[in-house]
Amino acid sequence: MPHSIPLPRPVAPRLAFPALLLGNIVLALGPTFVRFADTGPLSAGFWRLFLATPILFLLARRTNPALTTRGMGLAGLWGFLLLAGFCFAADLASWHGGILRTKLANATLFGNVSSLLLPLWGILILRHPVTRLQGIALLLAAAGTAMLMGASYELSPRYLAGDLLCILAGFFYFGYVLAIQHVRQKLDSATVLASATIIGTPILLIAAIVAGEPVIPTIWWPIILLSLSSQVVGQGLVVYAMPAFSPVVVGLMLLIQPVVAAIVGRLLFGEILTVADFAGAAAIAAALVLIRWPTRD
Repeated sequence: MPHSIPLPRPVAPRLAFPALLLGNIVLALGPTFVRFADTGPLSAGFWRLFLATPILFLLARRTNPALTTRGMGLAGLWGFLLLAGFCFAADLASWHGGILRTKLANATLFGNVSSLLLPLWGILILRHPVTRLQGIALLLAAAGTAMLMGASYELSPRYLAGDLLCILAGFFYFGYVLAIQHVRQKLDSATVLASATIIGTPILLIAAIVAGEPVIPTIWWPIILLSLSSQVVGQGLVVYAMPAFSPVVVGLMLLIQPVVAAIVGRLLFGEILTVADFAGAAAIAAALVLIRWPTRD
């Protein structure tokens, strides 16, 4: 008798927002480990996915026993999962390349251009209603992002190539989130993330070899921490929480990453924080409070 695909358990409302918040905070630490890695940026992306694969697969198999018996239990969803895996691999390839050519705050800010694309998609395409508080939150987030971008541009034009790569990564991440949100309506988070990770792994390995990068690290701790923090914990929490929120909320929550990255960049690498950076971070923080406000108990 063929195995049926178990429907994902509903996301607990009290856990969804903390999971989305914590997941984005953890993801903001990823660029730091990429900088410390002694492989190329594409190779770092490969190891991030490869080392996480056994953990994610075991978690997925525990949730969905059909993983090893019926085409991974994903009949009818492979197209979206392939799209998610490709977009995620392309996102990591572009973003990791940009991380080494710009500031941490820049890389995280421009790499999350999807934080603006997702609300636009939700409002203009999906016709999701926006409350007054959400509208104010969007305006605050846009103002905060503009201030962070303005400060970034003033520091040095030598970051242009890295910024452009990170913006390209943001567009790929936008496609990844849309595909993930679709399949999360029918599959649990562990199965979805494990599938996208397995699909993206060989793409990044091939890209690293073609680019002539050193693949095998001599220092393993940055690679291991990158994989555990970003792929297992960070992406795991974000993918888990996604079904509970509209693209507007998911997009705004991505903006916590450049704020955290700016702080880490200042503490570890001495990167300059301007008044505009602090003002932009404050505006984004206020936007996050407002976007949460309507759902408080």
